[in-house]
Amino acid sequence: MVVRSGAVVNRAVRFAWCTPAPRAGSADLGAVVAPNRDRGHHDGMIDRGTRSPHRPRPLAWLARLAGLLALVAFMAAPAGGPAVASTSTSMLTSASALRPAFAPATLADWTGGLNLYRDGVFTTQASWLYCTAADIQIIRNMIEGTEDHSSSAQTGYFDWMRTKNRYDLPLSAGIDPAGWTAGMRHFVDDRYRLVSSASFGHSLQLAVTRIRLTSLPVALAVAHGNHGWVLNGFSATADPAVTADFEITSLSVTGPLWGLQSKNGYDMPPNTTLTVDELRTFFTRWHYDPLPMIWDGTFVSIQPLTDEELAAPPPAATPVPTVTPKPTPVPTPVPTVTPAPTQMPTPAPTLAVTVEPTTTPAPEVAVGGAAASSEPTIGPGTHEEPVAAANQDWLAPLAVVLLVGGAVVALGAVLARRRWVA
Repeated sequence: MVVRSGAVVNRAVRFAWCTPAPRAGSADLGAVVAPNRDRGHHDGMIDRGTRSPHRPRPLAWLARLAGLLALVAFMAAPAGGPAVASTSTSMLTSASALRPAFAPATLADWTGGLNLYRDGVFTTQASWLYCTAADIQIIRNMIEGTEDHSSSAQTGYFDWMRTKNRYDLPLSAGIDPAGWTAGMRHFVDDRYRLVSSASFGHSLQLAVTRIRLTSLPVALAVAHGNHGWVLNGFSATADPAVTADFEITSLSVTGPLWGLQSKNGYDMPPNTTLTVDELRTFFTRWHYDPLPMIWDGTFVSIQPLTDEELAAPPPAATPVPTVTPKPTPVPTPVPTVTPAPTQMPTPAPTLAVTVEPTTTPAPEVAVGGAAASSEPTIGPGTHEEPVAAANQDWLAPLAVVLLVGGAVVALGAVLARRRWVA
C-alpha cells in the first residue's frame, strides 16, 4: 500500500542497533505472531525504506534548535493569548501554542518522560498489508485497556479504511494517509488529525507535546510511507506541558511487523527506544513512486489534538486575491489617408495652325506686251490672314518688278536679234 508493510530485503548494511536485543522483559510482551507467511505482492516492499546513511547530530545542536523554535513561537504568539493549531492536514502549529495557560490537574506528574506501552497491547499484523490496521488494534489496546489480537478485527479495520482513501489505489497498495486518519478517528478517537509537516524536528515537537497533553499515542508513516509505526512514548529535559524549552532525549516506538519479520530495523521489538537521530533514519519524507500525492516531501503523522485546539474556531481561510485582468487595449485604428486626387496635367492650349493663303502666280506677260492683272487672286475656300498679309506686303511689288524686268530684258533680246538678222 501506500502506508503498508512488507518484507525487507537486506540490501543495506545492517547497523548494530537496527535489531537491538530485546529490552528487559520484552521477550514476552504478550505478542501474538501472525501465522501468515504469504508475502503476496509485497516481497521487498520496504526495501527502499531501509535506513539511509546519516551523520550524527550532537545534542547541543538540537538544544539550540529547540531554543530557537521556542523563541520564534513566543515572538509569533498574539498578545491576546496562545494561538491554536489548525485541524488541516498541514498543521504547523508551534508546540507552545498547544500548551494551556497551566497544566491540567488530570495530567500525571512529570517524571522526565511518558510511555503509554504496557504488556499485552502488542499484536503482529495478520497480513503484509495490515500494518495500519494492526497499529489501530495496538493503540486501541493501549488506551482502552484491552488485549485484542484477532486477525478478523484487523481485516475489518483494513476494509473500512480502504473505502476512505483519498486516492484510488490497487489492493496491493493498501491504505493512504487519508484512509488511515479516518480509521484512527472512527475506531480509536475522533481527536486524531493528519499532520503533514515539512520539518522533522517540528513534527516531533508537536507529537510529544500532544502525547503529553492528551495521553494518546501518535501514528508515524515510516520508510517514506511504506510502513506504519506507533510512537508510544518519549523522554525530554523538561515537561512539554508547561514549557517549550525542552529537548527530546529519546523516543519509544512499536512496529507491528515484529514477529513476522525483523530486518534492517523493520520491525524492532515492541517499545524499542531510539534517539532522535536514530528515528530520523526511519521517519522519512513521504514518497510514493507510482502516483504523485499531496503529502509528497513531507513528514506524515496522525496526532491527537488537545481540547484547546478542538475548542478554538477554525482559522479563517486566507482569501485568495482576485486578480483583475488587465483590459485588453483596443488598438486605435490607423486613420485611412485619402490619397490626394491626381491632378491631370492641364493640356497646353493647341496652337491653331495658320494656313498661308495660296497665291496664284501672276501670269507671265504675253509676248507682244499683253500682261495679266497685277493683284493676286485668292483661291476659293481660303481666307486671308491679316497678319500674314501684313508681313508679306513687300513680296508682291518685288514679284512685279522682277516680272516686268524679265519681260523688258526678253523683249530687248528679241528686238536685238531681229535687228541682227535683218
